Parts: sequence; C-alpha cells; structure tokens
Amino acid sequence: MSSSSFAVLLGLVLASGASVAQSEADTSPPGVRRIELAPDALPSTHEIAISAQLSTTFLFDSDLKRDAVELEGRDRFSLVDVGQATLRLVPSARLNAGERLRLVVRFRDGSAPVSASFLLQAHPAKADPLIEVYRGIRTIETYQQETRESRAELMRCQSEVARLVAEQATPGGLAGLVSSGALNEQGVVGQLVTKDVTPATGNALETAFVKSYRSAKGVAVEVRLKLKGGALPWVAKGATLRGKAGAELKVLRLWQQLPVSTGEFGIVVVEADASTAPQGVFSLKLWEEDGPRTITLGNVRFP
Repeated sequence: MSSSSFAVLLGLVLASGASVAQSEADTSPPGVRRIELAPDALPSTHEIAISAQLSTTFLFDSDLKRDAVELEGRDRFSLVDVGQATLRLVPSARLNAGERLRLVVRFRDGSAPVSASFLLQAHPAKADPLIEVYRGIRTIETYQQETRESRAELMRCQSEVARLVAEQATPGGLAGLVSSGALNEQGVVGQLVTKDVTPATGNALETAFVKSYRSAKGVAVEVRLKLKGGALPWVAKGATLRGKAGAELKVLRLWQQLPVSTGEFGIVVVEADASTAPQGVFSLKLWEEDGPRTITLGNVRFP
C-alpha cells in the first residue's frame, strides 16, 4: 500500500472512531492540588501520583522536621530535596509503574496534627506536580483561587462534551474529514519515522514500525507493536506526547484495532491536537491499565 493511500486510510479510521476507540481528556499537567489536615480528624493517608523522572513538589504551611522524613524506597528517587517547608521528589528510572511507596513527614512545632502520611502511587507517565498541604485555617484567597480553578475545569469539561457531541453529529469517511476542517489542500501528510525514533531500554513490546501524520488540525502517531515471547495480551489504556521542554500535547484519541497477542502485530494510533502547530521532537509513551508494561519512543517528529 502506498504512503498516500495509507494516509487516507488512517484519516478514515481517525474520523470514524472504529473499534476499541478510547478518548482522553486534556493531558496537560494538572493544577495545584490542595490537602487540608484537620487537627481533630482521624489519621488518613493521601494518595499522590508520581512518575519516573517527573517532579512532584509538596508545599507545607508549617516547618518540617527535616531529619524525620520517612520515604519508603528512597533508592528509587534521583532527587529527594527536603527544605524548611517544602519537599521535592524526582523518581528515577528505577521506579516501576504500579509501585506504592509510603511517605511520612513530621512538623517541627509539635502541634496537631504532628505528622502527615502519603501513599505515593507510581503512574507510567503522569504525576501530581504540586501539592499544597495546610494544617491550619486556609486564607480566603486560596479558596477563591480554588473556585476559579474549578470553574475553569468545568468550562474545559463542557467544551470537551460539546466537542464529543459535535463529533457524533458529523458524517464518517472523507465527508467527516472535510466537515471537521481537518483537510486542507495538502490533505493528510504522513512519513515513516521508524529509523528515527529511539525505543527506551526495557520497553515491554517490540516496535516494528512508526509513522507520523499531520492534518490541518491534528497530528497522529501510528505504531505497530509485537509482544515478546510468552507475554500476555496487551491493550493500550493511555498515552502522552511530551516535547523536550516538558509540555504535553492534548491527546484527543487513542485507538487500537485489537489487543496485541503473541505472534501477531497490533496497531495503536494516538491522535493529538495540533492547534499550536507543534514542531520539534516529541516523546510518545503508552501504558496498559493496571499494569507495569509501558512503551516509550523518543525522537518522534511530525511532517
């Protein structure tokens, strides 16, 4: 099949949203997370998402006992920086998705609560970047900021719902691509980038080939994967496309034709918004649901 023919075929697939299609919300880094520690409440453990080589920072409203911080699996972190009222963690590549590590901090003034416990849950690609922890009464400004962020998130969700409803109302095939504005005079442009991408050491699946595409409104990466001998079937649950500076493209759709089974190739397509005309090199990361098997491909470029 020629490259131009395959580009059109991919466009039809992306427009129709065929079998095993999944839609993801905005994958840009989430906002500030706020945790309140009531002095008279029962002790509780707060779950925090961490990920290899991504930074997670805690900001406390009280000084810490810097020498009394307990971190399980400290050897799995490339950076553990304990400040007067801050804690920054950067897990190393040794951290495996699905791991759960316990973190306990203690406060210097001895007032209730005297400590705070967190359960660090290793995610294949995402982390809570900033957590504000309050022991006392929060200021009115922090509540106002949280209200503004909640309203912005609500508007984002409403916009996403409207987009999904509009997609359901559009026709399929080439008519759908035309009606959505995805096609211009260049159509869908594709290129084979298999030799350019750099698979990460320890990838759970073998990469047979990689193609990248660009339309008037979006970009897409098509990856053909093969299981290593004797492994269980693999289904992609999520994906990120991250640039060199750390900014992520908004993933619009994750599509997989069939589960990748032993002895057979499986095709996974990741579609992302290109309204910001992304250029340069990107890293693609795919992961399965509730499993440690991930695929990371660096040096992905779009036409």
